[in-house]
Amino acid sequence: MKLNAFLIRSTIVAALGGLLFGFDTAVISGTTSSLTVVYQLTTRLLGVTVSAALIGTILGAMLAGIPGDKYGRRDSLRVMAILYVISALGCAFAWDWHALVFFRFVGGLGIGGSSVLGPMYIAEIAPASWRGRLVGVFQFNVVAGILLAYFSNYIVGTFHLGIDVEWRWKLGIAGAPAALFLILLFAIPRSPRWLVKKQRLNEAREVLRLTGERDYERNLREIIDSIDAEHGLADEPLFSRKYALPIFLAVTIGFFNQLSGINAILYYLNDIFAFAGFSKVSGDLQAVLVGFTNLIFTVIAMSVIDKMGRKKLLLIGAVGTAACLAGVAAIFSMHRHQNLLVWLLVGFIASFAFSQGSVIWVYLSEVFPNRVRAKGQSLGSLSHWLMNAAISFAFPSLAAWSKSIPFAFFSAMMVLEFFVVLFVYPETSGVTLEEMQKRLGVDSGVHV
Repeated sequence: MKLNAFLIRSTIVAALGGLLFGFDTAVISGTTSSLTVVYQLTTRLLGVTVSAALIGTILGAMLAGIPGDKYGRRDSLRVMAILYVISALGCAFAWDWHALVFFRFVGGLGIGGSSVLGPMYIAEIAPASWRGRLVGVFQFNVVAGILLAYFSNYIVGTFHLGIDVEWRWKLGIAGAPAALFLILLFAIPRSPRWLVKKQRLNEAREVLRLTGERDYERNLREIIDSIDAEHGLADEPLFSRKYALPIFLAVTIGFFNQLSGINAILYYLNDIFAFAGFSKVSGDLQAVLVGFTNLIFTVIAMSVIDKMGRKKLLLIGAVGTAACLAGVAAIFSMHRHQNLLVWLLVGFIASFAFSQGSVIWVYLSEVFPNRVRAKGQSLGSLSHWLMNAAISFAFPSLAAWSKSIPFAFFSAMMVLEFFVVLFVYPETSGVTLEEMQKRLGVDSGVHV
């Protein structure tokens, strides 16, 4: 089927949560040195400052499925937008370190919630033939937000606003796109699959029609059968034996995504360049190069994800990230060839963006049945953010002890990921969400 304006608009608006997700994730990298001086932070307290948002993200991801199921994906995204606005303004006007940490925590709630609700909403309105690319728009916005954060940090830095003012502008500027996100969320429909769960079938039928589904009556019947809403099985516990494989897939893809070291590198990118002897301005510019590479290879991955498939992208990326991370570890171990550092990090980002970066949110939105998708997506996102918080908190101290060991560890984890994906992960490309639950052996088996 062809995309229509209604489907494109709904996808883009929902994916704006990814832009804020990416911006808030990466913008802290340009403020770590200033915050360390202003608040006299130790490496441990710097880790707390960075990971404070991640604690909120963990809670946001863990709890997002509850309002997502009760009030709907769209309306819950509006709450996430409000949290983004509060966080940006709070960080900009933070009166002390504790206030800053608190408002970063609030922003983390928004990041965690939107990482669950945004991809899930898009997957539930998208046709199977376009699902990978449309959910990929969320990831595109994540990396666009990361690039925007690096570029914003660079631009704000050129104004030389002073050490206690510059970081406030860098963190507070996100309030503008957050407000726009909130406004635009009033112009998109509810998820048709959520509407079926609530037995609002006429509304679900209309949304399917507006999104361009040719045989929307048949599609509606498949959704009803998969959820079995008419017989009271629209909600059931996630943790049961029949969901063992989807749970394993969700948890491991969340873990491996962070065991690559991606967010430790993004959060501390300027510090990594400083370790290798680069100046602050040079580090800011190289961070923009890394962010631009992330964006380009995400676009490439989005163009082939429905053709090549999710599994093949993960395998290719595991090889590339493992090799580049091993190279970074060697540079810090031998204290030589620092000029190659930026190119190895660019290679790492390219490999990550082409694989895990583009696949994770698509895959998480596909492997759980309609009946437990919100809970399952929360679990997968929670796994991602728990590992993110642990690694981001530990990285400054580990890097102070040995700059090579963290990268060697990340490389080894990518080798492990290659074999887990090769032998366990199923391909999900081109399969309807309802057919996927049959392939994974979790069909309801209810035929009344």
